[in-house]
Amino acid sequence: MLCQFTVKNYKSIRDEVTFDMQAAAISEHEDRIIKDQDGEMYLPVSAIYGPNGGGKSNVLAALHTLVAKILRPLYATEDNEDKVLLQKRIIVEPFAFSDSKNEPTEFELFFRTKSAEYRYILHVKRDVVLYESLDRVKLETGRRSALYTRDDKGIALKGAFAKLKVSDDLSKTLTLLSYLGIAYKENVVVKDVLNWFQLGVDFLNYGNPIQELRMAISTSEDVKYLMLEMIQEMDLDIVDFRVEEKENDRIEVFTKHLVDDVETELSLSDESSGTKKLFSLLPFIAASLLDGTVLVIDELDAKIHPVLLRHIIMMFNDMNINRHKAQLIFTSHDLSTMNSEVFRRDEIWFVAKGNAQNSKLYSLVEFKNEKGESVRKDAKFDKQYLEGKYGADPYLRRIIDWGKVNA
Repeated sequence: MLCQFTVKNYKSIRDEVTFDMQAAAISEHEDRIIKDQDGEMYLPVSAIYGPNGGGKSNVLAALHTLVAKILRPLYATEDNEDKVLLQKRIIVEPFAFSDSKNEPTEFELFFRTKSAEYRYILHVKRDVVLYESLDRVKLETGRRSALYTRDDKGIALKGAFAKLKVSDDLSKTLTLLSYLGIAYKENVVVKDVLNWFQLGVDFLNYGNPIQELRMAISTSEDVKYLMLEMIQEMDLDIVDFRVEEKENDRIEVFTKHLVDDVETELSLSDESSGTKKLFSLLPFIAASLLDGTVLVIDELDAKIHPVLLRHIIMMFNDMNINRHKAQLIFTSHDLSTMNSEVFRRDEIWFVAKGNAQNSKLYSLVEFKNEKGESVRKDAKFDKQYLEGKYGADPYLRRIIDWGKVNA
C-alpha cells in the first residue's frame, strides 16, 4: 500500500506538498476503508482534480520519477519487458521559475508491504544523489529501525543491513537502494522493499504510446473473468475474448459479440477507439484488484464512459470486492463522480497554480473557507467546485488565498 508521498522542487511543484492515503478521522463511508493488520486505516481511492496546466499530472509524475530512478538500474541488468521504458537516464527536473532550479529535489515515501512499513527519502540534484535513507517498522511487533543513511559524509548501514558491504566507488547517480537490489537481491529485506517498487505499484499514462504497447491483454483466467464482469456491467454485447500470440512478442485480440443470439468475432483492431481503450485499461484494473497493488492512472476518465468510471471507483471502494487492499489513484476532469455518494472528502484532491506558477496540492477534507469552516460531508462538491469555491476551478482558474489553506 501507498501510505504517504511528499515531494518538493519538482517541475511545477516548488514548495513541499504531501499526498496522503491515510484515512482521516471523518464519519462518512466508514465501511470503505482499508484496515491493515495493526489497525491503521488507509484509503482505497483518491482522485486529483484541477485545471489544465495546473500541475495535477506532475504529482503522479513525481512518484513515477522516484520509482523509475530506483528501478532503471535494476532493469538495465536484467532481461525485462519493461527495460525499454527505463533505459533512459533519469533527469529530475526542478521548479524552473526561481532559485529553486539550483536546489535539489526532495522525495519522501511511506509504503507498506505485508510485513513492514518503510520510509524512503531521496534528495537528488538533476541525476546526482545527495541524500538517501531507509527506515522500517515491523507491523507485527511495531519495532522501528533505521536501515541506512547516505549523505556527503558517506554511507552508514544499520540494523538488518549492518553486515552488508557497499562498493567504495558507488556512482553518485546510482541510488543505494538500486545498488542493494543488484548486489543483494536475495536479502529478505531488500527483496521486500524492491518487490513493492517492482510489483506493488503500476503506472498507466494514456499519453505514452510505448506504455500503451505494453498494455497486453492478460491470459490469466482470474483477470479475464473480472474483465468480462466489468464489460457486462456496461451492457456491451461482448461476451468473450481470446488472445493470439504472434511473432516478435506481438499479440492480437479477438472479441466475441452476441447479437440476436448470433455470435460474431471481431479483431480488436476493428473495434471502436473506446473499446480499444477499454481493453487497454481493464486488465490493469482487474490485476490490481486481484493482486492488491497501487494503480496510478493519469486521466482515468479519458475515453471511458462516466458510468464505467463510477463502476471502477466503486469496485475499489467495495471491500467485498477489494479484498487484497488495492488502491486506485488518478487524475480526472470528470465531475459526474465528484459527489458524496462516490467519495469521502479525504479522497478528493485539488491542484492549482499560485501567482508564482507553483502548483499547490490540498484535499477537500482540509479545505476551509474564509470563515474557517470545513466543507460539509453532504455538500454539492461538483457544484461548489465549478463555482470556484475550492480554488481549483477548471474553467475560471480562480486562485484562492493560499494562506487560508490548512488554516
